[in-house]
Amino acid sequence: MIQSDTVRNTINFVLFQAGWFACVLFPGLPAVGFVLLLVGFHLVFISQHRFIELQFIGAGTVIGGVLDGIWFQTGILDDGSGSVVLTPVWLVGIWAIFMTTLSHSLSWISGRAWLPFVCAPVAGPFAYWSASKLGTVEMPDLQMSLLALALGWLVVFPALLYLRKFLYPELAR
Repeated sequence: MIQSDTVRNTINFVLFQAGWFACVLFPGLPAVGFVLLLVGFHLVFISQHRFIELQFIGAGTVIGGVLDGIWFQTGILDDGSGSVVLTPVWLVGIWAIFMTTLSHSLSWISGRAWLPFVCAPVAGPFAYWSASKLGTVEMPDLQMSLLALALGWLVVFPALLYLRKFLYPELAR
């Protein structure tokens, strides 16, 4: 395990970015396999509470996957196939790698109670919009999609931080 918080957080940030780009640029099972390798690396070399953090990653991945599934079912997001899908596997992969950041490179955001409520409705939709510009996902009605994503992230991001703080206190700094 890497001892330095700064090094762990920097590596965590780089792994998240690599996982996000892999999933968005090459959506499918190979990207998810890559994300699983990244999460494994994270658990071995970065995590200080491996089993607890794995539970947190799993819980958040399910929550995020369900939220994305709702957006696909309601037409907020579209995969371009013309069929109604559940959550695409590449998005589930992004949720898994994103969850690693909440106890590491993004842990600073819970330092101020108001900050998650300001950052999440902007940063969350921006990630989906970015993926849409790279052609991985579609937003059939851009304004409605961005509004729904902002509202969803306004709820889910603070909820994930709350989950970490109260169910997995070892991960909260």
